[in-house]
Amino acid sequence: MIGYAICGSFCTFKKSLEALGELISAGYDVQPIMSERAYSTDTRFFAAEDFRSRLREITKREIIHTVEDAEPLGPKRPLDALIIAPCTGNTLAKIARGITDTAVTMAAKAHLRCDRPLLIALASNDAMSQNLQNIASLITRRGVYLVPMRQDDPVGKPHSLVADMSMLGDSLAAMKNGQQLRPLFLEPKG
Repeated sequence: MIGYAICGSFCTFKKSLEALGELISAGYDVQPIMSERAYSTDTRFFAAEDFRSRLREITKREIIHTVEDAEPLGPKRPLDALIIAPCTGNTLAKIARGITDTAVTMAAKAHLRCDRPLLIALASNDAMSQNLQNIASLITRRGVYLVPMRQDDPVGKPHSLVADMSMLGDSLAAMKNGQQLRPLFLEPKG
């Protein structure tokens, strides 16, 4: 079983659900996990309950959305892999610094403490400024992999990077072989 964690980069939720659907179609058994904010926030992209319903429908599982429920995902309920898609810059920074205050950061901590692989699909407006050091910190850590990413708007948001969710399946396959899918930084789309 793999864990599929979702943080509050709400504009990427549709692509994340598409990537999750492809994993399910490929035969993966998936445990959904959501940060408390992503679990409870209505946005212009999705009403919170509608998104949760779609996630439950796709995975056929209840969503882990509290720190307490995420803690056993290490030794007591081990996952073969954990994917965070999308992973916000805030969550990335917390994982890099060992901060555990959401269901997603607890799932990551519980998972990593058992030396199991973590795949991060970043979506951050400050990836190439405040969060660049956190990307560097995590990419050099054993067992942590990133989905290839690109600037989504180099002029309007010059510090932003967003993972290419269509590459999530290939990134997972590479991770299973202990490899980082390359190139990590993609050309901006035309």
